[in-house]
Amino acid sequence: MDDVSWSDEELRASVEAYVEMQRNERTGQLIVKKQYYRKLVEMFGRSEQAFESRMQNISYVLSLMGRGWMTGLKPAKDIESLVAARIEQLLEQTSGQKGAPVAAFEIAVREATEQKDLPKPSGNAHPKRRRISVAQLQRDPGVKAWVLQQAAGTCESCEKPAPFQGPDGLPYLELHYVQGLADGGADAVSNAVALCPNCHREIHHGANAHAVEAWLYDTVQRLERD
Repeated sequence: MDDVSWSDEELRASVEAYVEMQRNERTGQLIVKKQYYRKLVEMFGRSEQAFESRMQNISYVLSLMGRGWMTGLKPAKDIESLVAARIEQLLEQTSGQKGAPVAAFEIAVREATEQKDLPKPSGNAHPKRRRISVAQLQRDPGVKAWVLQQAAGTCESCEKPAPFQGPDGLPYLELHYVQGLADGGADAVSNAVALCPNCHREIHHGANAHAVEAWLYDTVQRLERD
C-alpha cells in the first residue's frame, strides 16, 4: 500500500465504492472492480493496487464487525488500529446502523497476541463507562419463532442438535440473517436460519464464511437471494 497517509476523503470514497460494489454483487449485477479502482486513481492519484489493498482492509474491518465481506476481496489485516476505527465509523455512517466500536480493540488484541513473552496484564479493577448511542432495527418476533420451530432443535448449518438447552428449556439456537439487516437484508424467513453458537460465530468471523453462506443457500430451501 502507498506509504503516504490516507486522507479522510480517500477513506470515505473507498468505503463508498466498496459498499456500492457489495450492494451490486448482492443483487446479482456484474461488477468490474478495476473500474472502481481506476475511478479512485483518477480522484486521488494512488495506484490501483493501493486501492485494492485498502478494499481488502475494509473486508477485514467488516469481518471484525461480524458483517459479510465481498467475494474476491479477502480480508487483509495490514491496517493500523486508528485507520480501522475510522473505516468502521464510515461503514456505520453508510449503513445508518451504529453499534459498539470493535475494530481498534480487536486489532490491539491481535497485535498483543503476536508479541513473544507477553507479560501478564494488571488489568483494570474499575473500567470506565462510556455512553454509546446504538440504532436498532425493529424486528418481527414471529420470524424468529417460525424459523426456530422449523429447525426443530437442529442447527441448519452443521445439522447437529443444539449444544444445550436455554433457560426456557428449549434447544438453544441463534437466529442469523444471511444478508444482514444492516446491509439491507429482509427481516423475513426467506433470509433467516437457525444456527448453533459455533456455526453462528463462524459465518460472522470465519475464514470460510462465504462457503458456509453458499452451502446454506443450496441446502435450506426457503432461503432466497435478494
